[in-house]
Amino acid sequence: MKFSFINPSPNVELPTCEKHKAIGSWPPLGILYTATALKEEGTEVSVLDQAAKNLSVKAAVDWVKHQNPDLLGFSTLSSSGRTAAIIAQEVKRENPGLPIILGNYHATFNAERILKTYPWIDMIVRGEGEETSLEILESLDKKRSLKNVLGITYRDRGRIVSTPDRPLIKNLDPLPFPDRNLLDVEYHSTVAGLNVAPKKFTTIISSRGCVYRCRFCGCRKFARNLWRSRSAKNVMDELRMLVGEGYRQFLFVDDSFATNSKRVVEFCREIKKEKMDIEWICEMRVDHCSYEMLREIVKAGCIMVYYGIESANQRILDYYNKQATPAQAAAAVKTTRKAGVDIIVGSFILGAPKETKEEIINTLKFAQKIGLDVPQFNILGVFPGTDLWDELQTASILDADQYWETGVCVSEISPDTVPFETIKGMIHEYFTDFFLRPSFIFSEITRTLRSPYRLNLLVHNFNRIGAIAESLRHFT
Repeated sequence: MKFSFINPSPNVELPTCEKHKAIGSWPPLGILYTATALKEEGTEVSVLDQAAKNLSVKAAVDWVKHQNPDLLGFSTLSSSGRTAAIIAQEVKRENPGLPIILGNYHATFNAERILKTYPWIDMIVRGEGEETSLEILESLDKKRSLKNVLGITYRDRGRIVSTPDRPLIKNLDPLPFPDRNLLDVEYHSTVAGLNVAPKKFTTIISSRGCVYRCRFCGCRKFARNLWRSRSAKNVMDELRMLVGEGYRQFLFVDDSFATNSKRVVEFCREIKKEKMDIEWICEMRVDHCSYEMLREIVKAGCIMVYYGIESANQRILDYYNKQATPAQAAAAVKTTRKAGVDIIVGSFILGAPKETKEEIINTLKFAQKIGLDVPQFNILGVFPGTDLWDELQTASILDADQYWETGVCVSEISPDTVPFETIKGMIHEYFTDFFLRPSFIFSEITRTLRSPYRLNLLVHNFNRIGAIAESLRHFT
């Protein structure tokens, strides 16, 4: 049997606070892991990254007709679920008998709603897809009932049936490395609006899940509050393979990269020992960034660290259940600078329920004074699968029937939140002040002259400086 996969483009209409996530594209690792697992078992697979190739719905449908698969799967987020449904409908018109399956976050948290809303979609894979997809194929190939396949929601003689959740994959090392050759797309790193120098680039994930319980994040429910890591040896084996294929630039997309600092240090020392000529980027928590670990990642080629700081106000951090403090954020940036990381990015979320203008201003000023190279501001959005979604729905602030498919900015529905346009105006005013400060300009020039990486970055983005500033201001 043949299984084709599509990573759909962003929806034509996105919530205002979600548009920034549609900028740029990275390899769809979730699809690649599942497709590679199927391929290893002898299934013919094909993958289309519609988002990266910027193809129309018609072009995506034509691709499916050309592939002529036995099953068609989509990886969906709130930002792309509608596009997937539209493509699926057009495909079904051409081929009514083709089973169509949706997976990933959007599908997992909206399984029954999707099947009720879109009769042309046949099945939902909830959670991780590698083992589930193999069992679906086997059941369909042998014409067996799907009732014994864990982790799916499907149609059965007019009824919508959900089987029990599938246990998470505990040991990640046996999973085959994603076959990036299934994609005919050349990706480039675009972090914080910057086109990182044109080296062969891909994403990599060294762990799954997160043990934290941030109210605004869906990872907790998707991964059931568990964190599972690949061994340092397994990560190194994949890096060696990718370097052998010509890759030189990597973005670790872990939800919680440094939960086990010993593991991070172990594979960093192996990278240095083997003298791998690579550059990479990762995201860290401000309370998991010791100087010793930061020095090891710098020696191993890390050139950018991304911190989710969120707020300068402890009251708001506590509301988000961030389990961190502003003091830890300031210390993390200082320590990261001392360790020699080239670019430090800090991400903030504004517009929490009952957050005041004064608290927003405090966060804007805090971002200016702690020494970041690039601040990113997001207006708080809420989506199915997050604790905040459930809380606002229970409080009758959120109409789930209206927003389940796209999510919504809290500042557009909550009467106790600073209005969206007001927050947007505050951020625009802040950015002008941030980048025109003489002290900031001087420090950035000094750091750039001392850093070959930053010089290279400047050269490759010189003609885009205006566009970069605009993309950062248009945090939406």
